[in-house]
Amino acid sequence: MSRRPVQIALALGTIYLIWGSTYLGIRFAIETLPPYLMSGTRFILAGTLLYGWSRWRGATAPAARHWRSAAVIGGLMLLGGNGSVAWAEQRVPSGIAALVIATVPLWIVLLAWLWQKGARPGLRVVAGLGLGFAGIFLLVNQGPGAGEAALDTTGILVLLLAALSWAIGSLYSRTAPQPGQPLLAVAMQMLAGGIFLVLAGSAGGEWQLLQPAAISGKSLLAWAYLLVFGSMLGFSCYIWLLRVAPPEQAASYAYVNPVVAVFLGWFLADEVLTWQTLLASAVIITAVILLTRRKQAAKAAPQDDETRPETAAVLQTESIQQT
Repeated sequence: MSRRPVQIALALGTIYLIWGSTYLGIRFAIETLPPYLMSGTRFILAGTLLYGWSRWRGATAPAARHWRSAAVIGGLMLLGGNGSVAWAEQRVPSGIAALVIATVPLWIVLLAWLWQKGARPGLRVVAGLGLGFAGIFLLVNQGPGAGEAALDTTGILVLLLAALSWAIGSLYSRTAPQPGQPLLAVAMQMLAGGIFLVLAGSAGGEWQLLQPAAISGKSLLAWAYLLVFGSMLGFSCYIWLLRVAPPEQAASYAYVNPVVAVFLGWFLADEVLTWQTLLASAVIITAVILLTRRKQAAKAAPQDDETRPETAAVLQTESIQQT
């Protein structure tokens, strides 16, 4: 019997657990590390390592136009997306943050229709959009029982802006000139986005706030976890999945990761879990499933990464779920 189904299941499980836990990892990391510097340094290091690995494996040197695209995507997805999430988690529980960010497919569909003049959404997509925004309403309109952090208006607004920034970056990435090797493209985005994050942290005075003697072992371990597992191991599994599994199977993280994040936040960080949060979770995840699952049709054999047109866009969108 082929070992491939077992390997696919293990890779999916790894992605679900790792990328679902990065939100909690961010919360632990920013306890004693400034959010933008924490995010920027790990992406610069991860991007450097992945870039070196890609070139060593034979990836062609990127052209100037590829770096320009990487700068735009890195700015939108890592500075506007990941950086905003890290900042917002100072005010909002990690599980709530994951649920708000799970709405990215809603914004992508809506913007593709309104901004790029795409095809008018069908009934399934309209239902998904309606459910998604209903879920957001349930999530942010909670009573005192949800806990003070979950009701922080500024934190929620920043998270919604992060989701919108990710959606814009994802749409841009679909037509932007990029290297043919997905891992190289992601490494370039990490490098560019990491530099932007460090610059933002510097402009915000985070170097003055950074106190090396006060940095806890817990924060350092969380930072290292985000670097090694979130940015590197998770990506390796995801790229392999894109080569051997149907795209919709690889993309199933979109509705599994929020569940993992909410549970881990409750189990490991004592985050408040209310019935309204659970209901909002179910509504949002149902919406994401409606928006991301393709209609069942004859499935072609998976293509190689370099010839599959949507691979780069999918990877760049997810480079981002590696928060």
